[in-house]
Formats: sequence, structure tokens, C-alpha cells
Amino acid sequence: MFRILFHEPRIAGNTGAAIRLAAVTGAELHLVEPLGFDLAESKLRRAGLDYHDLAVMTVHPDLDAALLALDAPHVYAFTAHADTIYTDVAYTPGDVLMFGAEPTGLPQDVLDDARITERLRLPMLPGRRSMNLANSASVAVYEAWRQHGFAT
Repeated sequence: MFRILFHEPRIAGNTGAAIRLAAVTGAELHLVEPLGFDLAESKLRRAGLDYHDLAVMTVHPDLDAALLALDAPHVYAFTAHADTIYTDVAYTPGDVLMFGAEPTGLPQDVLDDARITERLRLPMLPGRRSMNLANSASVAVYEAWRQHGFAT
């Protein structure tokens, strides 16, 4: 299945929603520290509902450790500043769909990392800054999964 990677997420509710997304799609959720919340935070538990035990989630101390552990065929960095639209990619099971922190997105040094296969964007109306992190991950995961016939 596909892997969702949140680089230094800041909002517990978004990560909780991503836990639920991972549980219902079979995707893995990977978090890169530092996190902007405690994993025991009530907003995280509430957003994930009772799906925590059904999801695969791993916390990594930094991006290098995460990418080494994941050894992915492709790493796609989602950013509002990309030319390629997320539907123009042929996803492979095991691919990493990477998203940045809620207020800032992925930092430039991460976007410039040689291990990034491609930068992708979700189309939005002009003048809009970004979508919600959990919503963005959902759109991307479902497109990747759709391309593989929603295989389980």
C-alpha cells in the first residue's frame, strides 16, 4: 500500500484524521519529528476515533531516518508551488506521499532533496494558500489507491 509522510506536523487533529485515513485505506502513516503535539493529546485521539489500533503509524526522529526506513520506489512531495498535478503521476504501491507542516508546508531544503522523485500539487482556485493537511493527504491517497483498483 501507499505511505503517507507528515513532515513535522503541528496540529493533533490533522494527524488524528490521518490515522483514521490510514486505517480505512490500508496506507501507512509516518510522522517526522519534531511533532507540534503530544501523541497522547485528546484532539489526536478524538480525531482518530477508535481507529488507532487499525492503523500502522511510525514516528521517525528525522527525515533521513524516515526515508532510509521507508526505502520507497518514489517519494512525492506535495506543495502548492509545483507544476505537476497529482493526477498526472502513475503511483506504485510503496510510494511515499509527503506533506509539510500545516502553517508552512514543506521547507525548501526538503523540496530540494535529491531523494524527492517529484513535486506535486493539488489544483486550487487562484489566491488560495493551501488545503487542510488531512484533506490533502486524503485526496492524494485515494487517487493513488484508485489507480490500483482500490486493491486491498
